[in-house]
Amino acid sequence: MEGLWLAALSGLIGGGALLVGAAVAWYVDIPQRIVAGIMAVGAGVLISTLAFELVEEAAADGGLVPTTVGFLGGAILYIVADQLISRRSKRAAAAPPQIDASSVTGYSDGSEVSASIVARRAGAQAVSGAGLVIAVGALIDGIPESIVMGLSVLQGGISIPIVAAIAISNFPEGLGSTAALKRGGSSGRYVALLWSGIALITVVASVLGYVAFQSASPNLIALITTIAAGGLLAMVCNTMIPEAFDEQHALTGLWATIGFLAAFLLHELA
Repeated sequence: MEGLWLAALSGLIGGGALLVGAAVAWYVDIPQRIVAGIMAVGAGVLISTLAFELVEEAAADGGLVPTTVGFLGGAILYIVADQLISRRSKRAAAAPPQIDASSVTGYSDGSEVSASIVARRAGAQAVSGAGLVIAVGALIDGIPESIVMGLSVLQGGISIPIVAAIAISNFPEGLGSTAALKRGGSSGRYVALLWSGIALITVVASVLGYVAFQSASPNLIALITTIAAGGLLAMVCNTMIPEAFDEQHALTGLWATIGFLAAFLLHELA
C-alpha cells in the first residue's frame, strides 16, 4: 500500500508542476526569456535523468535488446504524435477561422463591423487553439512520464532525479500553454479544468505504472521504461531545446549544462 501512495505522490508532483505553471502564467506576466531559461535547465535535467536513471538501469536489468527496441520505438512514437500536433498548430496559426461579421455581438449589420475587430477575434481564436495544442502535447508527454515514475517506485521508492526532471520540464509547458490560452480569451474556469484534468491523468498513469507492472519481467519493464525515455529525448530535442534557443541563444547550452549537472549530482548523492 505504501508503494501505491508513493506512486500517486510522484504523479501528483509531476502533474502539480503543470498546475503551478498554469497558475503562474494566469496571474503573473513572466517574460518569455525567463520561461526559455527554465526550459533549457529542464532539458539538461531530463537528458541527465534519461542517461543515468532510465536507459542505464533498463539496460542493466532487462538487457540491450529491449532497451534498444524501446528507446527507438519511443522516439518514433513521439515524433509521429508531435508531427500530428504540430500540423494542427500550424493550421491554426496560418489560417485563422473565418468569422461572420454579423455574428459579432452588438451589431446587426455586418457592414458596420470593422475588419480589425473581426481580425482580432479570429487571431485570438487561433492563439487559443495553439495553446490547446500545447496542452494536448503535455498530456501525450505526461502519460509515459508518469508511467516511468510509477515504475521507479517499484525499483526502490520515489526517484528524486526522475520526479525533479519531470516537474522542471512540466512547469514551462503549463506556463506556455496557459499564456497562449489567456491571450486567446479562454476563461479561467476552462483553463483550470483543463490542467486539473491533465494533472489527474498523470496521477492515474503513475499509479497504473506501479500496479500494472508489479509482476512484469525485467525485460518488459526495460521495454516500457525506454519507450518513455525515447519519447522524452525526442521531445527535448524537438521542442524544449529549440524553444529555449529562440530566446536564450548562446546561453541555452549553459543553462542545459547546469540542469544536467544538477541532475547528475542528485543521482550520485541519492
